[in-house]
Amino acid sequence: QVQLVESGGGLVQAGGSLRLSCAASKRIFSVNLMGWYRQAPGKQRELVATMANSGSTNYADSVKGRFTISRDNGKNTVYLQMNNLKPEDTAVYYCYANGRTRTWERLSDYWGQGTQVTVSS
Repeated sequence: QVQLVESGGGLVQAGGSLRLSCAASKRIFSVNLMGWYRQAPGKQRELVATMANSGSTNYADSVKGRFTISRDNGKNTVYLQMNNLKPEDTAVYYCYANGRTRTWERLSDYWGQGTQVTVSS
C-alpha cells in the first residue's frame, strides 16, 4: 500500500537533467508540505527540497540554483527538476508528504519507495 509513487529516475551524464515526479494517493489530504529527500551510499538521508502550500520552498545548499521543486495540487503531485547534475547527486531519491487519510488522525509522514538517480562523470 504505497501512498506515494516516484518516477523519472535513471542514469544521466554529468551536466544533464532529469525530472522526477511523485504522485501521492488521493486518500492523503490536509497536505501542506511535500518534497524530496535523498540517500547516497553510506550517507544519511538528507533533505533536497520541500514546498509548502503557500509556495514557500526550502532547498539544500548543495542543490540551490540547480534543482527546482514544483507542485500540482490538482493532481496531488510534486516534481523535482534537476539540472546540471553532478556525480555527487547520485542517490536514491524519496518523495515525502505530510498529511492524513482520516480526519480524526494527526498528520503523519508518508514516503515513496524511492527512485534511483545515477550521475556518471
